Amino acid sequence: MFTKQCIVNLDLEGVLVPEVWIAVAERTGIEELHLTTRDIPDYDILMKNRIAILEREKLSLSAIQDVISGLQPLEGAVDFLNELKTMSQVVILSDTFQEFAWPLMKKLDFPTLFCHNLVVEKDRIVGYQLRMKDQKARAIEAFRALNFKTLAVGDSFNDTGMLQAAHQGVFFRAPDNVIQQFPQFPVDHKYGELLSTIRTWIAQL
Repeated sequence: MFTKQCIVNLDLEGVLVPEVWIAVAERTGIEELHLTTRDIPDYDILMKNRIAILEREKLSLSAIQDVISGLQPLEGAVDFLNELKTMSQVVILSDTFQEFAWPLMKKLDFPTLFCHNLVVEKDRIVGYQLRMKDQKARAIEAFRALNFKTLAVGDSFNDTGMLQAAHQGVFFRAPDNVIQQFPQFPVDHKYGELLSTIRTWIAQL
């Protein structure tokens, strides 16, 4: 049973579940949708490009949700998350959208999730609404203001703000181009390694 006043903050896609947009790209054959925040650091540019592609290809929200409903958590993710919950409070900080997240959260036994919302008109994605700008880092800062110790885990450029804001940041299965730009963060590649890193951090609090 955990006793420390700490919160472990996890990115969702790439850490616990597959990348949604890559899955959509593979299902539809739309190569441009393979691009993620591992490739394009500016989230606004990335999302505007995605929405333009969806409009061009007449790809509906329900078609994307159909792809998502078939996705499963990454191998070992559920066991990892269950073990982590015995050690610390856990919050998922993601730049995904409520309209995408429900089936994924169900398969992860509904952890706490902070994310964004889509703007939808007649089953067409026409825009998106950020819960707030830089919400991952702002959430970490809020937890710290509440006197929590914070550890953040991510794999992409859009996670680096929260890794920098946390008491401890850790990359998990991040690509080389991200790691090279942020060499100050340790890198884990397996869930067992990540649990060990978190246990050591908690023990030192």
